[in-house]
Amino acid sequence: MKSKQHVVITGAASGLGKALALKWSAMNAEVCVADINQQAGEQVCEQIIAQGGKAFFSACDITDPTSIKALTHDLQSRWPQIDLLINNAGVASADKIAAEPISQWRWVMEINLFGIVNMCQQFVPIFQQQGFGSIVNVASQAGLTPIPFMASYNASKAAVVSLSETLRLELADDNINVSVLCPGFFKTNLGTSLRTQLPTMEKLLGKLFDKSPIDATQVANIAYQGEANKQFLLLTHQQGKRLYQLKRLLPLRWYFTIVLKQTLRLRQLLREEQA
Repeated sequence: MKSKQHVVITGAASGLGKALALKWSAMNAEVCVADINQQAGEQVCEQIIAQGGKAFFSACDITDPTSIKALTHDLQSRWPQIDLLINNAGVASADKIAAEPISQWRWVMEINLFGIVNMCQQFVPIFQQQGFGSIVNVASQAGLTPIPFMASYNASKAAVVSLSETLRLELADDNINVSVLCPGFFKTNLGTSLRTQLPTMEKLLGKLFDKSPIDATQVANIAYQGEANKQFLLLTHQQGKRLYQLKRLLPLRWYFTIVLKQTLRLRQLLREEQA
């Protein structure tokens, strides 16, 4: 049997983080459910334990280095090593560029980007001292092929993709693998964290979540298989894969022609709302 992995997952109390925790625990990993929501996090641990897995909750605010330091101390007191860090915690935003307050931009970046930076700055030295480790950063399809009216979210996730690529190069000599998961829309609770002044956008995103061909469990399966194979870019949706390939291979003017057609209805609805 494969030796037990020790895996810490941020934002693991709900949504994709919960699905990731359940997947890894089902594959003989002991999981640390790291989250700011203690009650929900402990419920995830109870579910894992009821299914025969091993898990515990540790409170962590990824925007607070002191909180992260306490997490690392907790992990090192429990485990002989830390095998995998999954930076999953994140939030969503949607607004028109001229209307979105800079405070909202800062909020999104503080969690989606700087939260991952905070985590990596404290976990990478642990991995270097061990001589091994893996990191999976959860970005988004929006970080590769953005849609309109989500500038701050798109930008934060694009930054996570770039950060991940940088870390994969920077840490290769330290035997530390880095992957980035870029899911498209799927049924999750990300919408509960959505900040927007556009009611129409909120409804449209809800519909996109509901119409997704895959759910959080399937995304977690893709993430597990991709990380096991040490792949860098983990894409989840066939449509997203095709669009990303078009962006890479076609002249950009052709790519934008295609995307403008795909987003026409969204742009029309939001123009009507503004009117």
